[in-house]
Amino acid sequence: MKLKDYKLFLMLVLSVSLYAQNKVSGVVSYSKNNKALAAVNVYDKDAGLLAVTDASGKFEFDTSKETMTLIFFSSEYEIKELEITTNSAQNLKINLKDLTTELSEVIINAHRRRAFELSRLKDVEETAIYAGKKTEVVLVEQSMANLASNNARQIYSQVAGLNIYQNDDAGLQLNVGGRGLDPNRTANFNTRQNGYDISADVLGYPESYYTPAAEGLSEIQVIRGAASLQYGTQFGGLINFKMKSPNPNKPLEVITRNTLGSFGLYTNFTSLSGTKNKWSYYSYFNYKKGDGFRPNSEFESKNIFAHLGYQFTEKTSLEGEVTYLNYLAQQGGGLTDDMFNQDPYQSNRARNWFEVDWLLYNLKFAHEFSKNTNFTFNFFGLNASRKALGFRTNRVNQVDPGTERDLIKGDFNNFGFETRLLSKYKLYNKDATFLIGAKFYKADNYQKQGPGSNGSDADFSFRADEFPTYTNQSEFDLPNLNVAVFGENIFYLSDKFSVTPGFRFEYIKTQSDGFFREIRTDAAGNVIFNEVRDSNENEERSFVLLGVGLSYKPNASIEFYGNVSQNYRSVTFSDIAINNPAFAINPNITDEKGFTTDLGIRGNFKRFVSYDLGLFGLFYNRRIGFVQEVFEGNRIKSVRGNVGDAVMYGVESLFDFNLKRIFNLNNNIQLNYFVNTSIINSEYTSSEQPGIKGNKVEFVPDLNLKTGLNGGYKNFQASIQYTYLGKQFTDATNSTAASLSGVIGEIPSYDILDISASYRYKMFKLEAGVNNVLDNAYFTRRATGYPGPGIIPSAPRNWYTTLQIKF
Repeated sequence: MKLKDYKLFLMLVLSVSLYAQNKVSGVVSYSKNNKALAAVNVYDKDAGLLAVTDASGKFEFDTSKETMTLIFFSSEYEIKELEITTNSAQNLKINLKDLTTELSEVIINAHRRRAFELSRLKDVEETAIYAGKKTEVVLVEQSMANLASNNARQIYSQVAGLNIYQNDDAGLQLNVGGRGLDPNRTANFNTRQNGYDISADVLGYPESYYTPAAEGLSEIQVIRGAASLQYGTQFGGLINFKMKSPNPNKPLEVITRNTLGSFGLYTNFTSLSGTKNKWSYYSYFNYKKGDGFRPNSEFESKNIFAHLGYQFTEKTSLEGEVTYLNYLAQQGGGLTDDMFNQDPYQSNRARNWFEVDWLLYNLKFAHEFSKNTNFTFNFFGLNASRKALGFRTNRVNQVDPGTERDLIKGDFNNFGFETRLLSKYKLYNKDATFLIGAKFYKADNYQKQGPGSNGSDADFSFRADEFPTYTNQSEFDLPNLNVAVFGENIFYLSDKFSVTPGFRFEYIKTQSDGFFREIRTDAAGNVIFNEVRDSNENEERSFVLLGVGLSYKPNASIEFYGNVSQNYRSVTFSDIAINNPAFAINPNITDEKGFTTDLGIRGNFKRFVSYDLGLFGLFYNRRIGFVQEVFEGNRIKSVRGNVGDAVMYGVESLFDFNLKRIFNLNNNIQLNYFVNTSIINSEYTSSEQPGIKGNKVEFVPDLNLKTGLNGGYKNFQASIQYTYLGKQFTDATNSTAASLSGVIGEIPSYDILDISASYRYKMFKLEAGVNNVLDNAYFTRRATGYPGPGIIPSAPRNWYTTLQIKF
């Protein structure tokens, strides 16, 4: 859409009158002493969550309904149900009583998980607009997944169309893609924690080495491609990890969880939480260690999170957060196809190591200028490093000769701020919502590659003096600067139909200043060529991304939605500054452009079924990928560069059936069945490379299916989940024959069955489960670098058990 057309569209929308809604408000308090109760969920009995009470117990929402039944829920108090007439429902006084009877976990969860499951974001939340977007919310606290090991296959089981790498048994890193986007370290999503960036560098190195402990999360918000207008330019969209909040009604709450599992797995998660006067806090410590399911795969991880909040007034608050992660993992290396077929869990790399050191910080100021205008300001930063050490060669089956190892170090130092102002206002005496925001982001990164020691331990020191003829040597300073301004506006053309246009202006400046050292030797190992090549680049670009979302809600149970949004992805530092024996980089590699679109229907039919059925299209220009090229001496090598233009399109659906309500089962019973399906087609529509046009796009399984049954009786719950993914290609030439490196070739189809169960008794909760019950040998990844290169197998059958104590 041209800017001129966009302005005409806005003028047309502004000329249409909007529909006013009824406002409902009130205060929730404790019946014994009238103390205000915070964090009480206010539900519409038919539609779901409407509001959450603030620190003074107040709640407020707008509705077009004339009558409705409200549910007031808090885990500390009795549930209250109230029928209201909305045109006379302001300043309600709600009193909640003690839990005088011991309700079972299942009865409470029936209200929280099934009868009123929050699976989508509202049109407006705090200072963000989600109207017309494809949004999905994972309710982690209610999940039956293996949270101790961050099992993404289970945690994201009801998010349609995700493609997940599964190559470690502790969930040290999240690897999520979808719709043809490479899952590697979730680099095609903007990853955030409580609304601020957590990846290494959102532009130059957007990989997420840090993943929050699932046991400390309340929910995970997933917004697809249309999120590019508010959260960045990525094709994938946004994944935002929302941490648990401080307990608003206790000065101290302690939860400790200890987990034992297969292959020497042990984890501990201990959290402290509470509120005292105007102060609130939530913190946890998470420890993990294990031997891994392959030889040479031990790991140890330590993660600390601390949140401290101060409520100046009812309208003004300040929050600070600090996150620290350190983990060291031995890496068993990659496999060729022949090696995988012989023994999928073998390893011929005993000297490969990987270490991550991550320190995140954030300061958030929030102020409510009025009941219609909210302001937030986030100042965030990262001081982090990642170190990779090991023997790497294009021939994965080559035995490690015990010589010097390849060492790559990356230091990431960045900071920035994001400010947002959201205002609800009147246009022709009707409601509308406007958002304007800005982001400043500055990074100063450093990357060095060279010879490491010839030992076998995790010694991350460079040994250039000891091994001066080592071929892979480089050193770069990699600063960049990003300034963005974005805005969106919800226009209600009627009480049922809304249009949400938006824009994002981006200024990007990326630089690189460093050198490559090129060394060649003869057959005897004598140096015949030794040259340092300086590389200095400075690139600036600015552009505007446009988008629009549509939403039509004929009633509270159904919504038709659609959106289209432009996307942009910069070339990353790993594309231009790393020497990798498994592939070469095309020197003409450039940024990617395109747009995404969604069209769907979603809703909740009388609490019998929750559903989301949609079509999507992802249109990619100058897509970066791998092709096979012939080099000097008839050597065939993978080359990474701009392959061509591509399109991915398909159908994504989620249906969650509340069998308890459908069959009118006993109130002590909980039973749900879900089926999550994604059917995708893809094609390269044009390419300057021969033999590419008409080929399938990489990382696109034709069928992605997850289905499961979750149920419970009183305090007992259980779950069974089945996952199937069709075959995928890993390069644009659609190679089915495997390469010597194991990097290129097909990823065969695979299926997995998982079961889990839990039982709660007073302050204790016991969880247990078996993953990959059928003990299938499979892999989801052909790594181009660490932890490979080569095939990285997934875990065989394994078990876990967790004991939780809450007091």
